Amino acid sequence: MLDKSWLNIRNRVDQRYRDGVDNFLNWAFSQPTVNTMIQCPCKGYMNTVFKLRVGVRGNLLRKGFWDSYKVWDLHGEVLVRVETSNIAVSDEAEDNNIEEDNITEIIHDACGYTNMEDNNSNNSVDNEEPNIHTTKFYKLLEDAETELYPGCKKVSKLSFVVKPLHLKCLNHWSNKSMDALLSFFKEVLPEGSFVPNSFYEAKKVLCDLSLGYTKIDACRNDCILYWRDYADVQACLKYGKSIWKSEEHEGKKVAHKILRHFSIKPRLQRLYMASETAKKMRWHKEENIDDGVLRHPSDSVAWKSFDARHPTFSAELRNVRLGLASDGFQPYGNMSSNHSIWPVVLATYNLPPWDCMKNPYFMMTLLIPGPKYPDNDIDVYLQPMVEELKELWDGVETYDAHSKSNFLMRVAIMWTINDFPSYENLSGWSTKGKLACPCCHKDTQSTSLRSKLCYMGHRRFLPMDHPWRRSRTLFDGKVEMGVAPNPLTGDEALVQL
Repeated sequence: MLDKSWLNIRNRVDQRYRDGVDNFLNWAFSQPTVNTMIQCPCKGYMNTVFKLRVGVRGNLLRKGFWDSYKVWDLHGEVLVRVETSNIAVSDEAEDNNIEEDNITEIIHDACGYTNMEDNNSNNSVDNEEPNIHTTKFYKLLEDAETELYPGCKKVSKLSFVVKPLHLKCLNHWSNKSMDALLSFFKEVLPEGSFVPNSFYEAKKVLCDLSLGYTKIDACRNDCILYWRDYADVQACLKYGKSIWKSEEHEGKKVAHKILRHFSIKPRLQRLYMASETAKKMRWHKEENIDDGVLRHPSDSVAWKSFDARHPTFSAELRNVRLGLASDGFQPYGNMSSNHSIWPVVLATYNLPPWDCMKNPYFMMTLLIPGPKYPDNDIDVYLQPMVEELKELWDGVETYDAHSKSNFLMRVAIMWTINDFPSYENLSGWSTKGKLACPCCHKDTQSTSLRSKLCYMGHRRFLPMDHPWRRSRTLFDGKVEMGVAPNPLTGDEALVQL
């Protein structure tokens, strides 16, 4: 008889769940009709995709087992001999398990890893204790497994905090009503239950996830951010217009534009809180093969040039390299609408190529408000991110779960990723006019054709003996014998700024 009791374990980090997955795979791959691949029964693929053993195992550990797949007939189980006693007993229990699993997934997603090894394994007397931020986060993992009160199998300590807070947001409850509800729960639930005393205490539990953001009021004309030295300013310094939508409102005033800043420091630190992800963050140095083939950003000239210019940074292979991307989208899904907002996203390039482009490792750091693109004033909105990056360049103490030690993690932006019009706004180099080409700079060859400019001189980049250099009929009627211009160095570009 097949043992399916492990399917009811909501914490997929639990060793019993991991053993259950391994036993299932051993049994499925032992079937005579199976070669190297089986249908993946995770919640994401639901038996629609064939995968190798390692792929199925990874999906089951991260996404969980498909709840509706109770009879494993696609993996060799005989339908007439199904034993239902080991399967989830009711739809209600299944729904609760799904919800509890989602709570654990929130912790996993916040930590930024797809597969977690036991962080307490292989301990030795030389291991360092996690710093205070890491300790708080590991405490949340424990809360996701702790029963709300002894004998409660449906709700964990953490999910009991998350669910009421979610309902509060959906139904616009006041803080006072939330305090009253928690007080009532404390009265009716058994002694020893983990019920917060107030709404404030419930919020403190989730603060350790560091999933919040900071609201910063912005000028409606994109002039300044009303923070730090300008925190008490009530009107635009240039045009004199009020920053508030309404001056007559007696309650809390709302600004015309609000920038949302999502701190990246705790999220980068959490990449090292899981031993498996912490190990992957070393891939660019320890496992990448330098054979002259460009298979990873660490093989690029820009990466190697940065290492040569900053040897102290490159000496610590765990220091983080980021790429910055920004583009706008219409939040209402209406193509006729002119309203757009602009997220600023950072990608982590320490990871191997098959991981660095996955969603868990993309971090949105800014959400720039609309309704229009800030254009060249985007640097006003980038200030909070730049200030945080300056702090991270100096370093922040981080716990490495792989080496069981604390280290000083430093962070650098390697490059930006954007379309050509946005290149002007992020880099400061104008992409319009006679000198629009950032590669040719002052040597850009442009010709005016009525109401627009045409950029010539592309043949300068061909070898000197290329036949196109002497072709007149295919191009502008001229022979091109010019030499390709040298790109600006970083110092030369900085002088121009």
